[in-house]
Amino acid sequence: MYKIGDKIVYPMHGAGTIEKIETREILGEEKEYYILNISCGGMGLMLPVDNCDKIGVRPVISADELSAVFCRLSDESTAMAENWNKRQRENMEKLKTGDILTVCEIVRNLTRMDRERKLSAGEKKMLTNARRILVSEVMLVNSISEVEALTLIEKAI
Repeated sequence: MYKIGDKIVYPMHGAGTIEKIETREILGEEKEYYILNISCGGMGLMLPVDNCDKIGVRPVISADELSAVFCRLSDESTAMAENWNKRQRENMEKLKTGDILTVCEIVRNLTRMDRERKLSAGEKKMLTNARRILVSEVMLVNSISEVEALTLIEKAI
């Protein structure tokens, strides 16, 4: 169980800090919830404590692990499906894992693809979401602003 002040990653939404732990009654059942403030965009979320393992919530990476993130961003692009629809499904499955290095691959590959030829609307949305997730974790690990985190990521790509 995490505690107030812990920095965690919620797959599909990004990294944030637990501000409170509350007990709420929903549908006649009392459950504990983490109140999470997402670092990028200031969104607040309620996460059921007992579902965290199931949905892939994890602690943010350490500062030492951050070097692997920037190495992955600067690596060669990996092969992706030619069909945009298949690429979209594959990237969505990758994003759901919550693995930071997998998110890096999505951001790197789609950013480079966008530079060569414009992405479809769905892929632009995927890139925006993956980038937001990555930025939120880099912000928390380095204690920097969103703009600074985005600049570091763009330079690495």
